Amino acid sequence: MSSRHLSRSIVVQTLYELDFNEQMKDAEKVQLTYAKNLEDFGEGLEDKEYPKGLLLGVLSKKDDLDKIITACTPGWTIDKTTILDRNILRLGLYELLFSDKKAVPPKVAINEAIELAKNFSGDSAGRFVNGILGTVVKEMGLNTEGQKEIKIEPLSKE
Repeated sequence: MSSRHLSRSIVVQTLYELDFNEQMKDAEKVQLTYAKNLEDFGEGLEDKEYPKGLLLGVLSKKDDLDKIITACTPGWTIDKTTILDRNILRLGLYELLFSDKKAVPPKVAINEAIELAKNFSGDSAGRFVNGILGTVVKEMGLNTEGQKEIKIEPLSKE
């Protein structure tokens, strides 16, 4: 398992635990939960700052990420989404929208989120995550490499 994939797995597990226990805004609980999960699941992980940065980034943008998830799921509230799926979406959206596109191209952010959903939640969750993240990419006018789509209008025959 790659170091970044392992980092994302630790972040998802940490977000899940914090969300389940309604502790996402408790800085002390965030630190304790992250440290415990890093110790339990991060054996061999060399860059311990990468997952910490992802975790803190997701938590800092949580309200914005939840608004995007809600906007992409008409008639569905964030509370109706399973705890696991919404935290995988939060992480995927954070990487898609706020990470360095050269370090984590949109295609990688989407694929990683889908894999996390399949591994932790199941195939239907993978399709759900793919649909939400795909909608965001389409709405942003990006291609999966992170470049703006260039729309070429057909030439007029006049």
